Amino acid sequence: MTSPTRDRSVLQLLAAEPAVMLAAGRALLLQVAHPKIAQGVADHSDLRNRPLDRLFGTLDFLTIVAFGTEEEAERMGRAIRRMHERIIGPGYSGNDPDLQVWVNATLIDAALYVYEDILRSPSGDLAAAYIDQARYVADVLGCPPGAQPADIGAFRRYMEEMTTSLEVTDTGREVMRAVLWSRKLRWLWPALWFNRFVTTGLLPERFRAQYGLPWSDRRDRVLWLLLRSGAFCYRLVPGRLRRAGIPLMVWASRRRVARRARTYAAAK
Repeated sequence: MTSPTRDRSVLQLLAAEPAVMLAAGRALLLQVAHPKIAQGVADHSDLRNRPLDRLFGTLDFLTIVAFGTEEEAERMGRAIRRMHERIIGPGYSGNDPDLQVWVNATLIDAALYVYEDILRSPSGDLAAAYIDQARYVADVLGCPPGAQPADIGAFRRYMEEMTTSLEVTDTGREVMRAVLWSRKLRWLWPALWFNRFVTTGLLPERFRAQYGLPWSDRRDRVLWLLLRSGAFCYRLVPGRLRRAGIPLMVWASRRRVARRARTYAAAK
């Protein structure tokens, strides 16, 4: 007997908004504000020499989970769990449910931040449905039932608790510098500068301070002028047109996933 297909309509709707990528840096720096995640990334990711690997790996995973078949999502989940088995160090494990829940929560938080605060909810209030459906991401990774916040109220409380208790370590600051000032991507310096500017401005104030990222009221006004103006123009584009590139994105993710699978199989 087959299980019923999961409703991913709202998960897909927000995942298909290109503007959500504005908060990718916010999500990553919230993730590595957790000392165990920062140490795991520093020990097992080659951010300095391959700065885009983590970005594309996360993007491909989320794309397949949101838009691929459930069989594809489950297959990818198994592959990532096997990979996470090798991510072990002092006090941390890649398959630690608490760390997986935090990573997924930062991705949910980033998408809702853009959707609600920047785009001003163009398709209505979808936060509760999105949080419910986005729990599927951590489910695919094998998080035990009940590990994730159960609803929007629990999610908000969880984010408040985590963002007021985490303290950025020196390792977290090293990861931040490797991401925001990547030497391998110096030829993309205008994009890197813009990414630093937006990422710094979208971070909660206490994390900006802990990362040592300078900010000011003037920069904040400039950022939000740009974001509000951009969001106004963005919303003028019909949703179907904004999301027209999704089939191409899914195709590209499937190709990269298949290429990684072949590389992994050849290395065994």
